[in-house]
Formats: sequence, structure tokens, C-alpha cells
Amino acid sequence: MQIETGVSLKPLNSFGLPATARQLVRIRSDADVRQVLDHPELGLAPKFILGGGSNVILTRDMPELVLKVEVMGLRVLRQTADAVVVEAGAGERWHDLVAWCIQQGLGGLENLALIPGTVGAAPVQNIGAYGLELKDRFESLDTVDLVTGRAVTLFPDQCEFGYRDSVFKRGLAGRSVITRLRLRLPKPWQPVLGYLDLERKMAETGNHAPDARTIFDWVCEIRRAKLPDPAVIGNVGSFFKNPVVTPEQCRDIIARDPHIVHYPMPDGTFKLAAGWMIDACGWKGKTIGHAGVYDKQALVLVNRGGAVGSEVQTLARAIQESVYGRFGIRLEPEPIMV
Repeated sequence: MQIETGVSLKPLNSFGLPATARQLVRIRSDADVRQVLDHPELGLAPKFILGGGSNVILTRDMPELVLKVEVMGLRVLRQTADAVVVEAGAGERWHDLVAWCIQQGLGGLENLALIPGTVGAAPVQNIGAYGLELKDRFESLDTVDLVTGRAVTLFPDQCEFGYRDSVFKRGLAGRSVITRLRLRLPKPWQPVLGYLDLERKMAETGNHAPDARTIFDWVCEIRRAKLPDPAVIGNVGSFFKNPVVTPEQCRDIIARDPHIVHYPMPDGTFKLAAGWMIDACGWKGKTIGHAGVYDKQALVLVNRGGAVGSEVQTLARAIQESVYGRFGIRLEPEPIMV
């Protein structure tokens, strides 16, 4: 185990925000976590778990011990008559896992291509896009308890997945380190196509029976057209959750704003397009300090160059107040503010 001191976190968060970790340890195995816990000083220190830094807004330096998760590895764990189970280390880039599956001829994750972040962060956020969520493919994951050092395997019910939510953002927040993730890819493969952008692609290309690689390519093309590359423009992807409202709330908002983009949900509620509401409030392309709203997609906040966490925080709060004033809806950020 190597303890690094005075580590700049600017290159380790996708928004490119300046912050310094007093101490940082790179976690490459379960044993590394146990070594930290057994250490006479580090074992008792407050800890902060960092994956790819794509779901965090750093507003300060980090006196906590930063555990940088870098557990690697991709493999087919087993195959059955109705599924292929793949296992990935928590430190792998999520998109690399999706691309690897496509290269292996394994469909099932293609709708989740190009989502930033690591494999270990995916279940924390229950990532989702284009009609699919991680929970739809989840089998189990391994964690190491930060109190006892015990390795624990968790299954779907124990993870308490919700919309961009899981037990790792609540009861287990900061209490365990995810080290490996297993996903169940159904056989035979069935495409997930019930999303407007994908329907448009089918209409444009005349291909109404796309295979997994084609859907992967389409999703990558759609996302690149809408979302900035964090390597070029600092961002964390979608900044706010799409709010879910009751039918009564939805009817009330439609009565005032007939063009609001909304989607019916299986349970009778409605999901509202947060990006549409932010755009309707005039925020697209606007800037506070060095933090701004992306000019191609109002749901994305970006680093215009030299932004600090407090500027992102101020911009996000101003957008929340603006949307609440017009629609009576309080937007909830996807990334955590630290």
C-alpha cells in the first residue's frame, strides 16, 4: 500500500475542479482496503471514496483520506441457457466495459454506452439512458465494509435501486467500497428501442431491426452530438435528475406550459424533462463565473475554464430557484456536492 500526500484532484474529477487531497491511497484489491483499515493512523481517519470523479462536485480541499478505486479486470464469469454473466473490476471505465461486451459479441449494455465514470460508480447512481437502467442488468456486486473489513456480496434487493439512486447513496454511503460488479446479459438478446432518439435513427437509416453493435454506434453518435467530452470541456454529464410528478401535478404544469416534454411512467406518474425546463427558463449558454450551461444541452453544466466548485454550486442553485419559480418543481442534482 502506497500513501500519497498533497495529491491534486483536478485531473481526477471530470469537471476539472481544483482540490487537494491531504492523503490518497489507490485501492487495487480487497486486500488494499484491509491494509488501510489495519493501519494505526489511516484506519480511524474519515474516508472519501473516489471512482472516476464523474459524479462529484468538489467545493473544497479534502482532509479525509481519499480511497481512489482502481480495481481492474473484465471477464465472462459464466454462461447459462438464458444469460451470460460478466464481471468487471470497479476501477474499469464504464464505457470500456460496454465496448468490451460489444467486441465479445455480447449485447445488453449498448444503450448505456458513453456514460462517464467507472464501473464501481454505476450501481451507486443506478445509471440509465435510452430506456435502460443498470438495475435491469444487475446480478450482484462485491464490497468491503469500511468498519469491519469484511468482504460482502450484495444482490438486487439489498441494493435498493431507484431512479438515479441506491442504498450506496443512503444507508451505505461512505461505509463500503465496491470492488467488483456482475451483470446478467439476457439470452436471446432483445433490443431496447422505445426511446425517441433511437426511433429517429431507425427512421433515418431505414434499419428497423438493428443489432447490438448498431445500437451501440447510434447511442455513441447521439451522445457525442448532445454532450461535451469531459476531456475537452469539464462536466459530469446530466447535472439534474428528471423530476417525477403525479398525474395531477403534470396536468397542472401542462395547463400553464402546454409544450413541456413529459413521459408517462409504468406506475402512472410522469417524468418531466429537466433540460427542457432549464432551457425554458433561459439558462442555455448562460454563465456564472467560470461555470456555465452547455449551449447544446441545458441539462449539462460545464467548466468554461478555471471554474471552482463554489461557482458550480452557485449556478446550480440559481437554476433550481428559477425552475421552481416558474414550474413549482425543485430540481435535484445528480452529482454529490463535497
